Amino acid sequence: MTISKILIANRGEIALRVLRACKELGIATVAVHSTADADAMHVRLADESVCIGPPPSRDSYLNIHQIVAACEITGADAVHPGYGFLSENAKFADILDAHGITFIGPTAEHIRLMGDKITAKKTAVELGIPVVPGSAGEVLPENALEIARQIGFPVLIKATAGGGGRGMKVAKTEAELEEAVSTARSEALAAFGNDAVYMEKYLGHPRHIEVQVVGDGEGNAIHLGERDCSLQRRHQKVWEEANSPALNVEQRMKIGQICADAMKKMKYRGAGTIEFLYENGEFYFIEMNTRLQVEHPITEAITGIDLVHEQIRVASGAGLSVTQDEITFSGHAIECRINAEDPRTFVPSPGTITHFHAPGGLGVRVDSGAYAGYKIPPYYDSLIGKLIVHGRTRVECMMRLRRVLDEFVVDGIKTTLPLFQDLVANQDIANGDYDIHWLEDYLARTAP
Repeated sequence: MTISKILIANRGEIALRVLRACKELGIATVAVHSTADADAMHVRLADESVCIGPPPSRDSYLNIHQIVAACEITGADAVHPGYGFLSENAKFADILDAHGITFIGPTAEHIRLMGDKITAKKTAVELGIPVVPGSAGEVLPENALEIARQIGFPVLIKATAGGGGRGMKVAKTEAELEEAVSTARSEALAAFGNDAVYMEKYLGHPRHIEVQVVGDGEGNAIHLGERDCSLQRRHQKVWEEANSPALNVEQRMKIGQICADAMKKMKYRGAGTIEFLYENGEFYFIEMNTRLQVEHPITEAITGIDLVHEQIRVASGAGLSVTQDEITFSGHAIECRINAEDPRTFVPSPGTITHFHAPGGLGVRVDSGAYAGYKIPPYYDSLIGKLIVHGRTRVECMMRLRRVLDEFVVDGIKTTLPLFQDLVANQDIANGDYDIHWLEDYLARTAP
């Protein structure tokens, strides 16, 4: 099956990143946009563009009817969803299939299977992936205490349909459990329209490790190593590294092979990420994201493999471009997520960028759709760009990152660049000595 024209159902830096991959493969592109994004860079550079609605996401980027109509108007025979928005929407994948349009991603069945955290955990156990001790299914107020006693306090209550820390509460004692379950259920219902929650053992000082996988849907799959995403604020990743400073080669290859073998058994199609908490030498599955990750460029930096190219190859039936034995890991890479936010309060800072200068040099990549004169709308995620730096060693990578952070200029709005200048100079970060709580503790210690 040949894909001749891809509609990119997203915006911002990821839409531009997918567009670049399409152009390298000689595939025509269609950009969709809201009225707020009419002057976005991916719209300017695409072969065709279609306005799909007003600024609110529900009326534009989440409007399946409008996106399918745009495919029919332009003759696009495939859709790349990027990440966020409709990237893990099984209904969207089903509707595209019904219209004869290729969804560049997993099957709707796999999206559903891994999208519900209870089902995903059961599936992980069946596939031989190590999991966090926890409830076998949904936790209700009447059975919460019994399950918590079996697991052992402290415990973590999580929304089954959750993400981004919403519907997530910690209960350190029996006295805290009832309120934690009630609050988590209420938050889950408000955020996801589903109040189901489950329970896991709460790990005190874990790292967040994720393994990149790609499968061809026919039983072949590979892993591309791991990323360390432990530097987080309110469960949102801020700084990512590949490889993890906490793992050695033997650990990396062992967990990677476990994940690749699991994807072979599933006959998984496309790119995906299996996420773990890692503590005291043990990995504990938390979820699988059936899409491209924001931090995928650092994996590309250490492997030389273009993940969007692989997604398109697999979706077209061409299979994987490499075998596991052909993959080599070279050097170290770090990604910083540059947001239009106050670097101390993290309050969003929409507005017009008056000056924009991206750093350059060997081993430097900037994924951004921003430019001087671009007006950042207040309706969407505050991410304006990603700074990716690669070096032969972690020390070289850190020194390069320090240099390019000083070169990066974004004027007219507040950004999180100053935060990264602080982090790259911190001794704990230099030593790779941090866990998922480190950044919030650091921000609390250094608050003005």
